[in-house]
Amino acid sequence: MHRILEGHRKFLKDVFPARRNQFHLLAESQAPEWLFITCSDSRIVPDLILGTGPGDLFISRSIGNVVPITMNDVDGVSATIEYAVDVLKVPYIINCGHSDCGAIKAALNRTSLDKLPRARRWLDHVEGAFSHRQPLNPADGEHAELCSLIRGNVVAQLMNLRAQPSVAKASANGKLQTFGWYYDILSGRIEQYDEQDRKFVPLLEPHS
Repeated sequence: MHRILEGHRKFLKDVFPARRNQFHLLAESQAPEWLFITCSDSRIVPDLILGTGPGDLFISRSIGNVVPITMNDVDGVSATIEYAVDVLKVPYIINCGHSDCGAIKAALNRTSLDKLPRARRWLDHVEGAFSHRQPLNPADGEHAELCSLIRGNVVAQLMNLRAQPSVAKASANGKLQTFGWYYDILSGRIEQYDEQDRKFVPLLEPHS
């Protein structure tokens, strides 16, 4: 706890005073442009990766960057999506998976979830990854098979996202765009799913 307390002390002393006006404005309302759906993994820090800050991203996190298949159940991810689209009117939604995803590892080895019944049920939602498995990429080395499945999960969750009623309606009206990303922890680079070519391509040029 000491490290967290010291971090908050530094925030109050050095960060908050310099941005006081921004926080006062944000205390009145928020108008984020992006709903960013990603994994709970501690190595994924959206504001650090994207250079964003307070008020920029509306974020939903869960293991496996899952968007549950539309059903009558109520869950936090679907509720967040509905609020972001219907109330905040975000124009963009990004579903972002990442390398070395433990959720996909668990999906490959379901016995590891024998004592985690809720996690096991939640990961039923990543089964679509197997149907959307991407071609092996030699650059992924010994982890190529896992990475192909992680990318496939991004595609599967993108399909689930678009099946959400609020997303389907806003997209049909031209008010919303949705994207699938894969973040590589080792390189720091992001790939985006190209729907026309049905493959992942670099978000930025290699030397950008």
